[in-house]
Amino acid sequence: MAAVLTKGTTAFITGAGSGIGLAVAKKCASVGMNVALADKNFEQVQKAKENLSGKGGTVDAFEMDVSNWSDWDSTRTKLLQQFGGVDFLMLNAGTSEQGTWGDAEYFRKIMETNLFGVINGLNALLPTMHESHKDISGKPAAIVITGSKQGITNPPGNAAYNASKSAVKTLAEHLSFDLRHTGIGVHLLVPGWTYTGLTGGPPGGHGEKPSGAWWPEQVADYMVQKMGDGKFYIICPDNDVSQELDKKRMLWTARDLVNGRPPLTRWREDWKNEAAKGVEEMNV
Repeated sequence: MAAVLTKGTTAFITGAGSGIGLAVAKKCASVGMNVALADKNFEQVQKAKENLSGKGGTVDAFEMDVSNWSDWDSTRTKLLQQFGGVDFLMLNAGTSEQGTWGDAEYFRKIMETNLFGVINGLNALLPTMHESHKDISGKPAAIVITGSKQGITNPPGNAAYNASKSAVKTLAEHLSFDLRHTGIGVHLLVPGWTYTGLTGGPPGGHGEKPSGAWWPEQVADYMVQKMGDGKFYIICPDNDVSQELDKKRMLWTARDLVNGRPPLTRWREDWKNEAAKGVEEMNV
């Protein structure tokens, strides 16, 4: 499915004003793709457009709030008029608000962006993608949805964010199954620690990165590699956490359910030592 990232195809990327979305947009432009950039921050996405223009195919920027269906409706119309459709859809926009139980606004904002931003994008563009590719033999198409390790290992401290990314994982899994005979590839991108505006880095900038984190460009490179390998789950390591350690943590989390343990044993005081030892000794 990495074959979709080729000259003349069209990419539409949300959250493209900075971070991972912008890094993927750069890769798309570098191979000659048309690139449609979408972001809630119009100043950032316009700057991204200016930086990418002339480096590939046609580049345009759209100011949109992924939680707003009317924004999707109008953007879909513009995409069809300007580009004729979308071959590579990356639903990447996300937010990480801080809040707790009893804070309804905290839950609403995160779910509307992280979860309904994906649902809205699929409902708006999947029918047109399916229609435009079903009769074109061999024409590649792919959808990448950005998830999070927090939606898998579920560390305490941000319940709404974790729940939103867990739901995104489930949606992506169902989408992959439902599209398995259509030729549209589906991939769940799960970044490791990445230095972006969402994690404290300067939006669209390259400040002093912590040694343990990856640059967004490293995530983009890894994503393309794993798309080429046909992988649905694209679980990125970083400079602190290896693939092996990721697997051990995910298995330990899954075994809370399978073995009838309390949830989140890795962080419970009465389980913490046993969990740490169990993860260390686990074979994967």
